[in-house]
Amino acid sequence: MISARRLHPKSLKHLSSHLITLVRGRLWLKVLIGMVLGIGVGLIFGEPVKLVESQTAAIIGDWVALPGQIFLTLIQMIVVPLVFASVIRGLTSSEDLDQLKKLGSRIVIYFLFTTTIAITIGVGVAFLIEPGNYVETSNTQILEEGAETVEVEAEVGKSEEDASVPELIVEILPENPLVSMVEKEMLQVVLFAIILGLALVVMAPEQAKIILELLGAIQEICMTVVRWAMLLAPLAVFGLMARITIKIGVDALLGMVAYVGAVLLGLFVLLVFYMIIITTLGRKNPFTFLKNIRDVQLLAFSTSSSAAVMPLSMETAEEKLNIRPSISQFLIPLGATINMDGTALYQGVATVFLAQVYGVDLGATALLLIIATAVGASIGSPATPGVGIVILATVLRSVGIPATGVALIIGVDRILDMSRTMLNVTGDLTACTVMDRLVGGKRSSEAEKEIEEEIEKQRQETQEDVVITNK
Repeated sequence: MISARRLHPKSLKHLSSHLITLVRGRLWLKVLIGMVLGIGVGLIFGEPVKLVESQTAAIIGDWVALPGQIFLTLIQMIVVPLVFASVIRGLTSSEDLDQLKKLGSRIVIYFLFTTTIAITIGVGVAFLIEPGNYVETSNTQILEEGAETVEVEAEVGKSEEDASVPELIVEILPENPLVSMVEKEMLQVVLFAIILGLALVVMAPEQAKIILELLGAIQEICMTVVRWAMLLAPLAVFGLMARITIKIGVDALLGMVAYVGAVLLGLFVLLVFYMIIITTLGRKNPFTFLKNIRDVQLLAFSTSSSAAVMPLSMETAEEKLNIRPSISQFLIPLGATINMDGTALYQGVATVFLAQVYGVDLGATALLLIIATAVGASIGSPATPGVGIVILATVLRSVGIPATGVALIIGVDRILDMSRTMLNVTGDLTACTVMDRLVGGKRSSEAEKEIEEEIEKQRQETQEDVVITNK
């Protein structure tokens, strides 16, 4: 019978070897050095040294930032196909439909809960520190005149017609999946991938195998592009920091110190919240947990993309945290797309900060609207560097804060982007730990790994990417 046979796609973690090499090569340290050197070069060609004329300095900044633009483009290029393929193959790796039902219902509630907590922490920290009060009017003008703008005008300027709740629910489903992929509407892409994955689970294994092998090849291609992009990471950060420093100068950067401190403090509080979850729900030692995930955290910090580090996240979950492969191979790709707690927290701090800068009074209704908008915008956002800036435009629009406020925070967004990505990945591994305990499976983690080892031996003998076995 068809129901008695299972598909076993090769795990994405087998592509983690080059990522481990990057960690051992201390990519994170090279990135930090590149950041410091970039700021130094920016100060030499811009304010206060001004080694050359402003127009010449701007041209130099654009050329120096070229590797950074290439790096960002390469990462953005692979996110949609990588997440799409990984969600489908991860879903077909689950033990059975009963496990999928339990996992699906509980993980949605969990993600919504933690994302709401994250944005609430961000808003609370921003009101406590009041970073907007530390930015002088002169610095605000410098930032708005000198900082490069991101392409958010089109996003901010869109007018959405009022729609009923049933219509909004229907609109979540992708009417044209290809359009959703082109426009990087990741929630729709993930839903489409889940629907296809479920269809493959109930299909005859011989038919589903063809599609899964094609998706496996797509994963291989995407991770090859990631490997190329990682070669540019230190130079990319150097160039991007040099250009933005040339444009806004040191005074404007120093004026944003309180804002940066507020975001980092909020992320630290969120990390503590995760450790409470690990202790209470995961029943694990939080310090051991942090030690085990250190490598993937550092790599996420270096790349600013939770999607790019998915193979290492899976290997960490299964090998160091002892998570069932059927849990990690589904949740890691899903979490890289819809579990953006670090990004949500950042939205809260940034929105309150800009409200303070522009003197916009935020009442209880506005705060609730910020929380709701940030949660909705963070879920399904692309796991790429800089996406938080684009999401922020949606949140600002909801409470009447000028869209030009985005220009105020671009100069310091690089360090914050890396930090919040590190927390996003930590949140994914925390979710895996909790769901492994709450949902579990028919077999223990050790039993699943033993079966996976046997299947891997069979895979090496047959040279097949997807193996079909009896339960």
